[in-house]
Amino acid sequence: MKNWNDELQALVVEKLDMGKSVDDALISRAIDDVLVQQKRAMYLPLARRFQYKKELFDSLRRLDVLSEVSDDPEVTEIMVNGPDHIFIEKGGKLEKFERGFSSRKKLEDVVQQMAAVANRRVNEANPIVDARLKDGSRVNIVLPPIALDGPVVTIRRFSEEPISMERLIQWGSISREAAEFLKIMVICGYNIFISGGTGSGKTTFLGALAEYIPAGERVITIEDSAELRLVGVDNLVRLETRMANLEGKYEVTIRDLIRNALRQRPDRIIVGEIRSKEAFDMLNAMNTGHDGSLSTGHANSPKDMLSRIEMMVLMGMDLPLAAVRRQIASGIDLLVHLGRLRDKSRRVLEIEEIAGLEDEKIVLNPLYRFVEEGEADGKIKGTLVCCAKGLVHKEKLQAAGYDEAVLFH
Repeated sequence: MKNWNDELQALVVEKLDMGKSVDDALISRAIDDVLVQQKRAMYLPLARRFQYKKELFDSLRRLDVLSEVSDDPEVTEIMVNGPDHIFIEKGGKLEKFERGFSSRKKLEDVVQQMAAVANRRVNEANPIVDARLKDGSRVNIVLPPIALDGPVVTIRRFSEEPISMERLIQWGSISREAAEFLKIMVICGYNIFISGGTGSGKTTFLGALAEYIPAGERVITIEDSAELRLVGVDNLVRLETRMANLEGKYEVTIRDLIRNALRQRPDRIIVGEIRSKEAFDMLNAMNTGHDGSLSTGHANSPKDMLSRIEMMVLMGMDLPLAAVRRQIASGIDLLVHLGRLRDKSRRVLEIEEIAGLEDEKIVLNPLYRFVEEGEADGKIKGTLVCCAKGLVHKEKLQAAGYDEAVLFH
């Protein structure tokens, strides 16, 4: 049996022609009209009537019960494991959200609404989809029969304002000295790859790092779901992949976009995340004059990231391993590794220079390492210590007019 909210929603929908463009004001007036006509609503306190109106509006126009947590700036992640089991991450801690969807059908409606906003398609034939909401939040959707207990939705939320490097310094995610070093590296056109585990802040750090790109350069960003928000880049081209249609046609992949970007006269190419065969195309771009390019990838350490890049390149191209390693060593200049510590803080843990090859193995030159110094009030104390003896590759630094003495103090 439908609950009263469902009945009210059905009455509101009857008053509206949902096939046409319906603005928020029209929906709001329709809800008011329906509530006025309901005898039960006449005896409700005014605050409760307002609550019913908000719930109805959220169910028709927004994310239903998720609207409450999506409006909370402290909530960074929303995890829906079926209609009745919702969890949120708030202040770095997981907690259960006490409310749930009125029915599985209602959750399915919200899922379709999310996908439609991002121009994505999700159904039994295509049950796994990555998308983004209007506010820039990243969404992963998994439908039955893959998800056994109903639709599973994971929403990664981002700050309304892009997080700057200055804020990361204030939060202790990186030292000012290391940030200044990376600033010079970006200006000089060093190719930088950011690695880290899930939730370590790779995308946030990539956006903050990109603020150092000199004005006047043409930048092309390439992502599965566009979420990067670059500040201060006027000549910016944003590209996003496209899924295949029902017939399996018209798919546009990361590889397609990187290859096409090379024809669009970019100064720098930024790939949101490397996951597969596109690693070869990204290295190709880095090795063909697009200095200062940036990207990210999942890994537990800089060495693991190098191994993963090797594997991903070999997925897309049949090459000798030695040739792949030469491509990596000549294409990527720096690795910045991020991590999430046990107190849930996100830190830069390592900055390494790819020094070159020795006995056909990639050699890393450590520049900065995070050193833990204890714990106080549940917070980990530590310092990003400079351990550099100097840069191995100084060519880009010198070409930009910088002296190595300004890098390490």
